[in-house]
Order: sequence, then structure tokens, then C-alpha cells
Amino acid sequence: MPSVEKDNKNKDKNDLMRLAMTMFVEASGWIAFPVIGALFLGRWLDDKQGTEPLYFISITALAFIVSSVGIGKTGVKYMKKIEQEDALKKQDKNESRDK
Repeated sequence: MPSVEKDNKNKDKNDLMRLAMTMFVEASGWIAFPVIGALFLGRWLDDKQGTEPLYFISITALAFIVSSVGIGKTGVKYMKKIEQEDALKKQDKNESRDK
């Protein structure tokens, strides 16, 4: 019986680590892609139009806003997922105790 409990704890740790890494990668993507894209696009538009820092600063600021919203949505999504999994575990634990 202890082997089953140990396997369940390891599975829970692995699932939690996988969820954490997925969340980290998704949040990093929300930071990297909009901001890096905005930096290149802003610089290119400034060079093309001759408006030195105008497009660079405005598009970069917009990218930070987009990144913040995206990270917030990602966080809320994963928080809901964690809460659902926790509720299921508590429900399973209560059902097994009642038997």
C-alpha cells in the first residue's frame, strides 16, 4: 500500500511541475513576442517615416499593455484550473473516506 501512496505523490508533483512549466512558458511568450515585435516594428516605422522615437515608444508601450493583459488572462485561466483540480481531489478524498 505505501508504494501506491508514493506513486500518487510523485504523480501529483509531476503534474504540478508540468503545470508550472506550462504556465511559465505561456507567460514568457506573452512577454517576449509582443515586446520584441514592437521594438522591431517601432524602429522600422521610425526609420521609414523619419519620426525618431514616436512609433518606437508608442508601439512598445502598447505591447507592454497587451503583454500585461495576456499574462493576466493566463494567470486567471490557470488559477481556475488549479481550483477545479483541487476541488476534485477533495471530492475524491471525501468519497473514499465515506466508503
